[in-house]
Amino acid sequence: MRRVVSLPPVAASICVIAVITALYSIVVSVNPTTVALSYVVAILLIATAWGIGEATIASLVATVCFNLFFLPPVGTLTIADPQNWIALATFLLTAIVASQLSGRARARTLEAVGRQRDLERLYALSRALLLSADRPSIRTTIARHIADAFDLQTVAVYDHHADTVSWAGSTEMPWIDKTLRDVARQGAAFRDASGMRVIGIQLGGAPIGALALVDEGLSDTVVQSIANLAAIGLERARGHEATARAEAARQSGELRAVTLDALAHDFKTPLTSMKAAASDLRSNVTDGRDRELATIIDEDVDRLQALVSDAVQMLRIDAGDFVLHRDRHTLADIVGWTLRQFESRLDGHSVTTHIPESLSVDADRDLLGLALRQLLDNAVKYSPPASTIEIAAAGDRTVEIVVRNSGPAIPERERDRVFERFYRGSQARRIPGTGMGLTIVQQIAQAHGGTVSVASSPERGTQVTMSLPSGEATT
Repeated sequence: MRRVVSLPPVAASICVIAVITALYSIVVSVNPTTVALSYVVAILLIATAWGIGEATIASLVATVCFNLFFLPPVGTLTIADPQNWIALATFLLTAIVASQLSGRARARTLEAVGRQRDLERLYALSRALLLSADRPSIRTTIARHIADAFDLQTVAVYDHHADTVSWAGSTEMPWIDKTLRDVARQGAAFRDASGMRVIGIQLGGAPIGALALVDEGLSDTVVQSIANLAAIGLERARGHEATARAEAARQSGELRAVTLDALAHDFKTPLTSMKAAASDLRSNVTDGRDRELATIIDEDVDRLQALVSDAVQMLRIDAGDFVLHRDRHTLADIVGWTLRQFESRLDGHSVTTHIPESLSVDADRDLLGLALRQLLDNAVKYSPPASTIEIAAAGDRTVEIVVRNSGPAIPERERDRVFERFYRGSQARRIPGTGMGLTIVQQIAQAHGGTVSVASSPERGTQVTMSLPSGEATT
């Protein structure tokens, strides 16, 4: 920013030249060379103390005084000896050049001192932001730290994610809230006549907020550095909030699992009695219709017991409260065992399997069976009645288990979200469910060191592929 010459230093500079002139013209008699050197030294000191503008004015005044009082004819601005013209011009040139060099050296020194001060303030700000406690008012804390570090009267931080404006300093300007939102959205900086500056806050090239402050002579580089530190502070605040939400979700999941575990225990007692009664009734009745009804009751009790067990297990997995019990299993045996458990829930669908008898995998039998039941449950829900569901597997070091159905294709825009917790696509909203099935499958696959992917097309239907490392038996 260009420096404006102020009146008091100019007056003081002229006084210094006047004192030297009076000293040598009235008190002490010296030759013109001594006078010229004294003027030059004074001009250098003026440039060092106040700057180039004051030193240049002092050079011009000294030239006039040198001519008027020390070059003959004294008392006039005329010069009799042509050599004195050369001396006067040399003096003027020397004085101006010396003042310029000294003033620029002073300006560079002041600039270096200013940069050091700005760096110290930026360091103090970064340290304060990193040491800020995790608290709900962290955005206000960011604004306050900026105001304290740079002695600013007004600072505002807008967080686009939370859509909140946090103020710090002695003055608030609520009218600037809309400008903050506009700058955060459009990215164009704003500055008004009162000195208020608004700059966008970006992280990784993406706008995440805006910063407003009253200009106190800060350079654009410093303001941008403040915005970058504010971006780190806002991202840190979001990280804390995400961690808090994850912890709350984990505790909520644990609470759900414990609650449902207790309910499952309460369910299992009457279900066990119902199972025993249905089995006894089924074996003792002779009437065909009664026997058929007893069989339906017996099968539905088995189905209800399996649903209760799966629900508890799913909530435990969602809460992270589970341990893998790996062992070496033949994949065909696990699939066959799963199909026998799921048989009553196929609702008329047929299942074909293409699994090599020798294919084996290191896995937790119960968890892998649960994942397969979730995939089968989705296939039954979303495929046409009486259609065929296919289960295939192949691989060597990596075993790929594919469950394919002939239901409608999943829209491409929804495929990346089907594994999100509680997410249900446009087709799923008409079908009962929780949106947890594929999330649980993904968590089980990841716990085994594997992955899950979805492919869908109108011609081939939808297939879910679970890839698991073959591994070796562990104990």
